[in-house]
Amino acid sequence: MNILEVALFVIAITSVIGLGIWKSRDENTQGENGAADYFLAGRGLTWWLVGFSLIAANISTEQFVGMSGSSANWLGMAIASYEWMAAITLVFVAFWFLPRFLRSGLYTIPEFLQYRFDGVARLSMAIPAVVTLVFVTTSSVIFSGGKFVSEYYNTVPVLNNLTAVCWIIAIFAAVYVFVGGLKACAWTDLIWGGALILGGVIVMVLAFGELSERNPEELVQTKMENSAATVEDLRDANAWERFMLLNDGVEGEAVAKNGPNGTGGKVHMVRPKEDSDLPWTALIIGLWIPNFFYWGLNQYIVQRTLGSKSLAEGQKGIIFAASLKLLIPFLVVIPGILAYNLFREDLHAGAMQQNDALIASLQPHQVVQVDPEFVRLKPEVAMELYSHNAAASGDSTAILKSDMPPFELAAAINGLASERVALGGELAGTMKGCDYDAAFPVLVRNLIKPYPLVSWFILAALAGAVISSLASMLNSASTIATMDLYAKFSGEKSPQKLVKVGRIFVVIFVILAAIVAPLLNNFTSIFAFIQEFQGFISPGILAVFILGFFSPRTPRYFGAVGIGINIVAYGALKSFLGPWIAKHGWWYADQIAFLDRMAICFFIVLLAGLILTVIRPMREPVSMPVNDQIELKDSKGAKFAGVIVLIATVALYVIFW
Repeated sequence: MNILEVALFVIAITSVIGLGIWKSRDENTQGENGAADYFLAGRGLTWWLVGFSLIAANISTEQFVGMSGSSANWLGMAIASYEWMAAITLVFVAFWFLPRFLRSGLYTIPEFLQYRFDGVARLSMAIPAVVTLVFVTTSSVIFSGGKFVSEYYNTVPVLNNLTAVCWIIAIFAAVYVFVGGLKACAWTDLIWGGALILGGVIVMVLAFGELSERNPEELVQTKMENSAATVEDLRDANAWERFMLLNDGVEGEAVAKNGPNGTGGKVHMVRPKEDSDLPWTALIIGLWIPNFFYWGLNQYIVQRTLGSKSLAEGQKGIIFAASLKLLIPFLVVIPGILAYNLFREDLHAGAMQQNDALIASLQPHQVVQVDPEFVRLKPEVAMELYSHNAAASGDSTAILKSDMPPFELAAAINGLASERVALGGELAGTMKGCDYDAAFPVLVRNLIKPYPLVSWFILAALAGAVISSLASMLNSASTIATMDLYAKFSGEKSPQKLVKVGRIFVVIFVILAAIVAPLLNNFTSIFAFIQEFQGFISPGILAVFILGFFSPRTPRYFGAVGIGINIVAYGALKSFLGPWIAKHGWWYADQIAFLDRMAICFFIVLLAGLILTVIRPMREPVSMPVNDQIELKDSKGAKFAGVIVLIATVALYVIFW
């Protein structure tokens, strides 16, 4: 471990955190506006603070680890839809959601449901929101940050221990938000947001430099199966041409194709309709649901905009963030694809270490799942695991065909595991061919580590982003728990007491998230885990808010009813109804992708709300409260910039179609 690297890293982290706390020193948490100062930065954030804060809160190791891992795997550029469609979403949020929220003077998003529907609806959103923030998003960011550090320092005691690093990160974040509140988060986000973008550029440039110098005979081993590129083609090509030859073919013949990693081209935004994660059908409706929920209704993101100095400042900040979102795939997604081209053996070796440990601890009553690439790389072990799952399931009729393709064998092994788990069995874990969540850490370790005068900056930017994102999430979770739950049930109105309670919640939440974080290492993809869990929450809440915005006579009780309908519908589609539909051939693929499940649930809730509105509409439309303490004039400049963002996004889809 380089002493200079560590020293510069520590200085950078502590200096920026110190800046954030110093900038928040004028917060008067003991005054009559103490709650607004602590939870909403005194409603005084300017557009550039809002914009960078949105990006830094969003882009953390959750993206650098999870999204780059998904791109290193079979999804490739398709995962960039989460970023580019977010740019479009943000434009709508700026001129559709934000005016309504600021006009009502909200502290939290669930508070809107109290005004428009009722207290039960508010609780129906607040409780799942806290659970999601603590056990899904916060724990995921702690895990991804721990994953990065433990992979980077894989030979250093303590730092190579995932659990230990998760607790270190969690403690730093808790101390930071405990002292500074949202204003401290916003100012440090300004630094970390810029550092993340610059750090991503450095990693991308070095990765393409390595690609241009790598032996073509090594590179050709990582080309897609439907690419016609040869060693001679690669030898005469520059870095970008090599990237396209490996992942798109000589003349674009490497089209996106369903199957294990390496089956089809990776530079396409559109995946086959049978794809399990991002079928092209999801781009029509499904993907818009988590996007609108995340950017328009997710407390830890929207809290920055609620703290805007004015509507115009908030709109300019959101559009600024939208323009930055267009850059992110070039800094996260493309480097993830390059990680597979350059360091596939490292990704495989990391997975094998985890697989060996899992096999060594496997008990007779436990079952395991596998991914197709593991089956392709280790067919003998896969056949042994098939027999093990069959024995654990008590299935004496299970017959293994020796010539079964890897994709089918993986499905057979996982089918036995699913049957056993459904009957109360224990899933020990998943065997992976490559540890794709290690894609970005492996890039940094191989490309950046030899240069301590550069590596400290990359490490500080990523670690700072983790701490900053965690602080933002903890601040938002404590805001909801304090304002939507504690204050509502206790009737407490003292700003000083509310701030104190909020800080207590920060401590409780960070302990819970740190306990859960290391357990996420058992998931095949951390990014997929986050998105799948949101399916139980986001479609119903989004549908309820849309009706709340545009249907003033929808009954008040529908707020809670709509959210409940979504949970039941999504759970049914995921557990038994979806597989039953696909089994009978009533779906276009062999399973219903989670984004398609989101779309189905969204329309179910929307339809239920419309039916109730027609049958039993409210006699008088709901009147919302009006906050006269903030300027609510739209920004013309933001509108013009928003149009430019929309045009640029369409152009990028055309290029990478």
